[in-house]
Amino acid sequence: MSLVEEIGEVMGENLLINFRGDGMDTKILLENGTNELEVLEFKLDGNSYGINVAKIREIITYQEVTPVPNAHPSIEGIFMPRDTMITAIDLKNCLQRGTSNAGGLFIVTNFNKLDIAFHVEQVVGIHRVSWKDIIKPNATISTTEEGISTGIIKKNDKLIIILDFEKIVTDINPETGLKMNEIDELGSRERNDVPILIAEDSVLLNKLIVDSLKKAGYTNLTRTENGEEAWNFICECREHGDLDSHVQCVITDIEMPLMDGHRLTKLIKDDEELKEIPVVIFSSLVNEEMRRKGEALGANAQLSKPEIGNLVREIDKLVLDK
Repeated sequence: MSLVEEIGEVMGENLLINFRGDGMDTKILLENGTNELEVLEFKLDGNSYGINVAKIREIITYQEVTPVPNAHPSIEGIFMPRDTMITAIDLKNCLQRGTSNAGGLFIVTNFNKLDIAFHVEQVVGIHRVSWKDIIKPNATISTTEEGISTGIIKKNDKLIIILDFEKIVTDINPETGLKMNEIDELGSRERNDVPILIAEDSVLLNKLIVDSLKKAGYTNLTRTENGEEAWNFICECREHGDLDSHVQCVITDIEMPLMDGHRLTKLIKDDEELKEIPVVIFSSLVNEEMRRKGEALGANAQLSKPEIGNLVREIDKLVLDK
């Protein structure tokens, strides 16, 4: 039975699907650097939404949760399916479509070192797509800093909206976002002009990373919105013979339209002229599995997005202490 068929039976069975267990006979984690992702399609209020499979730990049937006093309205409560405390979030409430009824499924995720279950009505299946085929939402769907959609997939005559789960969680609890106070804890620092290239599609996070690095003393920063834009910039600098004055370190997210961070890392590290440029993967997806993928591609460092202080320390090691 294929994974899509297996998922299709979840609604009728008290079934758990583990996306990271040893017993799962699927190719759910794609080969390194192919610029593809797998998106789980699910339903809410009759609409189709998506989540990157790399964020998912498991899918479980709905179970009762314990309400948390004075919690955010979108937090249904907490539960412990095994030995891990998990916060359950009513995704329907987050999308301002009312409140979910008991029943349905929990999509249990792990990103930014958090275990969170999102309550959905139905899981449809998994689609393998290229980052190039993901449509960036326009201003009518998602304003630069307020929208919670990162992209749209068109499958046949259906549109699947990929939600920004990191932003959903940060909106509920801002403490789960970048920990800007970590920069202050680094103390007084000298300014330097080491050129750093940043690839990050979130306008808000892109700005926060730049602001944090400037505060840490790094002033020569180039911002790009995805891996393809970053790669084109590198190629243009090389063509003009001034690569070293524009790129001595690359910081990249993993999830980005057109070209993801793993593909960007592979292109850099497979190139004889570029492979010595340090690449730091800074992503909410950095877990044990994704860390192995990044290492195989040659990434010099990999950090989870809340760790902005550690990001600065790693850059210090790579560009100042060499």
